[in-house]
Amino acid sequence: MMLKEALSAADCVATQLSHDGDRYAELGRKLRSTSFSTALTIARGSSDHACAYAAYLIMARLGRVVASLPMSLVTLNKSPLITRDTLAISISQSGQSPDVVEPIKYFRDGGATTIALVNDIDSPLAHAAEFAMPLRAGKEQSVAATKSFITSLVAGARLVAAWQNDPELLAGLEALPESLRAATTEDWSSAIEVLAPARNIMVVGRGISFPVALEASLKFKETSALQAEAFSGAEIKHGPMALIEEGYPLVIFATRGPTQASLLALATEMRGRGARVLLAAPADVADRDLTLPIAATPDLDPIVAIQTFYVMAAKLSAARGMDPDQPRHLSKVTKTN
Repeated sequence: MMLKEALSAADCVATQLSHDGDRYAELGRKLRSTSFSTALTIARGSSDHACAYAAYLIMARLGRVVASLPMSLVTLNKSPLITRDTLAISISQSGQSPDVVEPIKYFRDGGATTIALVNDIDSPLAHAAEFAMPLRAGKEQSVAATKSFITSLVAGARLVAAWQNDPELLAGLEALPESLRAATTEDWSSAIEVLAPARNIMVVGRGISFPVALEASLKFKETSALQAEAFSGAEIKHGPMALIEEGYPLVIFATRGPTQASLLALATEMRGRGARVLLAAPADVADRDLTLPIAATPDLDPIVAIQTFYVMAAKLSAARGMDPDQPRHLSKVTKTN
């Protein structure tokens, strides 16, 4: 089921892109006409990784500093947070968890601009936000989120494109369904050969590819019971490198952009230290181990990168004798306070 849902992501994205254009345009006008002193994201799990991607785009393209809100400040501490001139963005598949819904209510009641990118448009989160934008991923049965994560990334990029009113990014989004379909055909079987017997792994990204590393790390744990940790390529030398020994597996997502060169250099260095590096990079990188697909513009590359990864992750889970649709101890909807 995980694999089937992952393969359906392109159709879900096409559906999303064919709807709500006027609503995104209205949201873009609101964001351009409003001055924000604070911008926050509110999410858990895979949705938090999608928020990290949207936050990166907002900071890189629009110059607004975005922070991830520790939700317990609202739900447990009852802290008197200032809501004036604040933008609060939440992403959720179910829209059910109280620790996501309550902060959006809090900020909206305080006059903040609140946005929910949510798959269940009739959920408490959707009703709590001023702008509720449907992901249109359809019902997701697999516990491991795939198509809902990809549509979350797309919705975040649509938000930024509407805010910036950028023709190149808007055009790149329209081309995504075709790029996603192509991404499902990349052969990452060599990764399965390395990771099927592995006990632990580091997953590395930097800048716009770091949210992909975070999501890949979570999926390794969730669907393959593989102890995986995600690190920024800029942080791996600050302690984590002490774990590197002969044959230690290391997946590096070197998507296009300003951080790619440093990640390619890191791959070379880690190979020299004995790590079993799986360098995921576009086809023009000669020493890649895994080919990363590319989108119409580099800022959308993480979306097609995770599409290729999901196909491999579902097959890896089966190769490790596990059922990716029934991860132990996990359920589809997680509710925390």
